[in-house]
Amino acid sequence: MNSSTARRGLVAIVAVASLALAACAPQNIGAAPADQPKPTEVPSVATPEVTPTEAPAEQPTPEPSVEPSAEEIPDDPAQPVESETPEAEPAAPAMMKQGDDTEQVRELQHRLLQLEWFEGKITSSYGDQTRLAVEGFQAKRGMKATGEVDKATWDKLVSMTRQPTKDEMHNVLTAGPALLSSGDKGDKVKDLQARLKQLDWYEPKIDGVYGAKTVSAVKGFQGKREIPVTGEVDQRTLDRLTAMTRKPTTDELNNVVAKPKPSSMNLDDRCLQGRVVCISKKQRKLALVVDGTIQMSMDVRFGSELTPTRNGVFSVGWKSRNHVSKLYGSKMPYALFFSGGQAVHYSSDFAARGYNGSSHGCVNVRNKEKVAALFDAVSVGDKVVVYTG
Repeated sequence: MNSSTARRGLVAIVAVASLALAACAPQNIGAAPADQPKPTEVPSVATPEVTPTEAPAEQPTPEPSVEPSAEEIPDDPAQPVESETPEAEPAAPAMMKQGDDTEQVRELQHRLLQLEWFEGKITSSYGDQTRLAVEGFQAKRGMKATGEVDKATWDKLVSMTRQPTKDEMHNVLTAGPALLSSGDKGDKVKDLQARLKQLDWYEPKIDGVYGAKTVSAVKGFQGKREIPVTGEVDQRTLDRLTAMTRKPTTDELNNVVAKPKPSSMNLDDRCLQGRVVCISKKQRKLALVVDGTIQMSMDVRFGSELTPTRNGVFSVGWKSRNHVSKLYGSKMPYALFFSGGQAVHYSSDFAARGYNGSSHGCVNVRNKEKVAALFDAVSVGDKVVVYTG
């Protein structure tokens, strides 16, 4: 082997050794000399080394899919959204309604009769008259006027009335045990006489003695109201009399006559000529006046601020003895219409509650006997004056 050949072999051996050392050496141990090229990096096959980098964000563990409720589904602008209309609240089930024929209908009619919403004979048939009476009762108390008796209507009616007797529900007019009768004396008789006097059934002085004139007055009162005419005061007679009158004053019970006032009512100048139904809001009085002279007068009440009674000069347009309001379903006996739907009429609510209530614009009268007399005395066309003073 010549020298040239030997040198070439030595170079080859050194080159192979260098490659082997480069393949096993750790990366970045030292920089290669500037005058030599960097050795080619050959990754280790057995345990490749990875340069550390920022750890990837931890991914949340997926949870089981749950079907969302209607409220949880987000609005999708790509999809039309339907506005949800709340379902109408179902009406309360009817305990009694038109067409029924039961004994409970008799009780219903009598309880309505006690409040003067029903009149006539008690029957087991739920007809038009019963339906209208129920509608009126419901409307008066702010209930939905369906004409059917649900639990709320029944509970309210029961709370305002007493349990009728079997005879009452079957139109058996049998007098009850006498509470007061001929020969009795005392304060209870005085109270009876004074109440009868308020209704013009008793004229003599009040003396507390249940004599012939008191018997006659009680019979007259009973006969007018279809109560068994006995001349004795049973519970039915006393209840009816009490409902139609007020508690007598001490002066009334002792025949003390009040000194007459200069005028029982201050009349507006427009009331001084001809026949006029003169109505004063301030004095809460109504008077029938003929040529400046008061023929009769009575207490009245008016509409509220929301439904005021109109002031002005009007005339009686028409009369209706047994009128029932088409708007409110309430009874308006002895109605004298003078301005559209506004009328003078009897009000059982006024009789029961006094000035604690108000009308829907009409002029309410609480004395049924007096408004009945006014109804008979007034003619269509008579002047009506409503004024503040």
